[in-house]
Parts: sequence; C-alpha cells; structure tokens
Amino acid sequence: MSRTGTTFWERLTERAHPKQPAHPAGDRTAFGAARAPGPDPGVWRGWAAQADGAPRAGTVPPAALRDESAVLERVRDRFVATGVPVTPANVAAALRAEGGALGDRELLAMTRRLAADLSGAGPLEELLTADVTDVLVNGPDQVWVDAGDGLRRVNDVRFGSADEVRRLAQRLAFQAGRRLDAAAPYVDARLPNGARLHAVLPPISPQGACLSLRMPPRRVFGLEELTACGTLTPSGADLLRALIAQQVPFLISGGTGTGKTTLLSSLLSLVHPGERIVLAEDSPELRPEHPHVVRLQTRPPNIEGSGEVSLASLVRQGLRMRPDRLVVGEARGPEIVSLLGALNTGHRGGAGTLHANGAEDVPARVEAMGCAAGLGRGAVHSQLAATRVLVVHLVRDGRGRRLSEVRVLRQEDSGLVRAVPAVAFTPDGRRHEYSGVAEVISRLGQGWRR
Repeated sequence: MSRTGTTFWERLTERAHPKQPAHPAGDRTAFGAARAPGPDPGVWRGWAAQADGAPRAGTVPPAALRDESAVLERVRDRFVATGVPVTPANVAAALRAEGGALGDRELLAMTRRLAADLSGAGPLEELLTADVTDVLVNGPDQVWVDAGDGLRRVNDVRFGSADEVRRLAQRLAFQAGRRLDAAAPYVDARLPNGARLHAVLPPISPQGACLSLRMPPRRVFGLEELTACGTLTPSGADLLRALIAQQVPFLISGGTGTGKTTLLSSLLSLVHPGERIVLAEDSPELRPEHPHVVRLQTRPPNIEGSGEVSLASLVRQGLRMRPDRLVVGEARGPEIVSLLGALNTGHRGGAGTLHANGAEDVPARVEAMGCAAGLGRGAVHSQLAATRVLVVHLVRDGRGRRLSEVRVLRQEDSGLVRAVPAVAFTPDGRRHEYSGVAEVISRLGQGWRR
C-alpha cells in the first residue's frame, strides 16, 4: 500500500531531501533548524490544529479515520517524509495530526506495525521473531515457513498486492546495502540482523517478486541437545568429540537445511580454549561459544563492480593470521583451492561445509569446484587425498535432521579419490561399521565405540 503515484524509492528520496513546509515562525518541528534532540511528541504540531482548535486545511475529516489502512498509510507517509524515529509518542502525534486518537494497546500495536513496515520485514516481522529457520514468499498470499519439521504454509500472513512484496524485497535489499531493480533483478545479501536474503524480481520471476529469508541460529546447541533431539546417537556424539580432541580435519556435507552450520558451530564450541579459530564466511552464520574466534566476512562489489572481497581472498588472509584452525563456513566455489591448500600446510583441525547429495559424492563436488577454479583434475584429487579429511554427512528425512554416516578418503591407483564408508547410523539409532572404520579407529581411538 503506497501513496498514489509515489513509489517507495521516491519516498526515500523525499526522506533524504524533504521539502520544507510552511510552519509558524519559531515552531520547533521535525523540520525546524534548532530542533531539540530525541523524540518530540509535538513533531507534527504544525499540521495538527490551529490555536483555536479548528482543523487546518487538508486535515482528514474524522469520518475518514474509520478506514484503518488509510490512516496507517498517511501516518507512514509522515514518517517517511520526516525521518523521525517510530516511537509511541511520535505515532500519537501523527495520529493527532490526522485528527484521531487510539488507546494505549492500539497505539502500541500501530507503533510495532509502522516499525515493521518502515525498517523491518512488514507482515513477515512476527515470523522472523518466531522459532523458524526459513521464510519464503512466493506471492502476496503465498507465505511459507520451515521450523525444522518441513515447509508449511502460513495462511494468516499475506500482503496486499504483488507490488507490496516487491517493495519489501527492495527495502530489505536497501538495508543490506544492495541494489534490487529492473537492472539488477536479483540479490543475495545479509541483513543487519544476520538473516540471509535472496530475492528475485520480474522478468526472471514472471509471476512477481519472490524472496527467501534464512534466519541465523539464535543459539548454539550442545552435542547433548543434538543427541536428545535425535540428530546424533550417543556413539555418534562421542565420535565427533574425539574428532575435535584429536584435531582431525573434516568436512560436513549434506543438502540444504540438513543442519551443517548448526553442527559445525557445536563442534567448534568443543575446541580447546587455547586454540585460535579463524572463520571465513559469506555471512556470519557460525556462532561457536569459544573465547578466541576471529571472524572474516566477504564483501560484494559495489555498483561500479569494484571493491569485492571474495571467500578465496579471506582464506588467504586467514592463513596469515596464525590460525590453529581455519574454518570455511561453506565452500562452493574457487575458495576450495585455498581451503585444500590450508589443510595441506600444517593447519590441523581445519573444517568446512559443502553441499552434496551423499558422502560418496564429496570427491566429485570438490573436483568440480577445483577444476572450475583452474586446477587440473589430477591436482585436485592429489590435494584432496593429502588433506586426509573425514567426511561427516547429514541427511534430512521423515524423522528430521540427523547424522547419517562418516567416511574416509582413499586415493586409488588411478589417482582419483574415493569416499569409503566407515561408520553409518540408522534412523533407529543403530551403528554399522564398514571397511573404513579401521582408519577412523587409528586416528580417533576406541573410546567412541561404546
């Protein structure tokens, strides 16, 4: 819902360069040159009423205030035009300027709604504060969420129109310092609250704007909690503890939403306090509870196409920061070359995550990324074999997210690396051991096999 003929971007321009309306001399309003700092309940005094109580020209008649959406839109326009903070006092002043008033409860509700519309996620605001991992918008009346048990449709949250979805996507992109319009019809960015935003506009999304929000984890789960909820079995948790204690490098693989980042944060929290962890990420999703963590974050290019800091650059910089453990949040491109190099230069206990359909597919995924970065096939497999990483694979099935198996890497006579099964965990909690378990035992000990 926007002012007729006025787009959100035009109102942003008005906010940055507001037109100075006429007001009584000496009136210290939102536009006054000597306005006192902080919220001012009399910000809209110049609009509210004349001294004799008669409404000013242009004031909406009280009968029109019955249309709540119209009132909300006019009040919203005032905040966009003035740029003052959205506080209960300022909302009440704006309402008085429109000739109406609300009770305390309604006033607070309108304040929250205005704050969500102007600086938050609009109708999605309440969903973002709930216990969900993903919020997906396919259209004005198609909102879906994932709270860890699969996607479900939210029927009581909807937008007024497709344009409203588009404006929200553009506003969120603006908050992330990115551009989203016809010339740049897609965006992948991180919001100030840590959420990952992805949005597309027509023409690449013919049905209208679509946006996806991946919420950051609100806390770090311990291995005991992951065991209690079924993600890990007791022996699986013991195996992972031994993995960290022995400083064995590892890669966590799995599909989207399988809990790779959650598990990696839990494992990094087990690292000895005397070790230095350097994290390289696209967005700050890893949140280990550890006293010595250095975070590095990528930076996208600006409008002119310069200033980009890639994940591969962060890995190279991280190697110069004396890390005990260098961790790449998600390897999905050329940075795999730097990560392989780091794991082959004496940095024990390095780790990362990557998308793979199964643990057996990890060598092929690493090969594809390494070859795309300019390495030959033989070089990729040689470096991967030298890392001696263990592959920890997660799946998501009808019972939720869980640890599926652990594999070791072996280089065959052909020079190619194969992921050999070592330990598998069934949905009912049983453990099965395979030929690769001997290497796991030699590197981690026998303590986890209880």
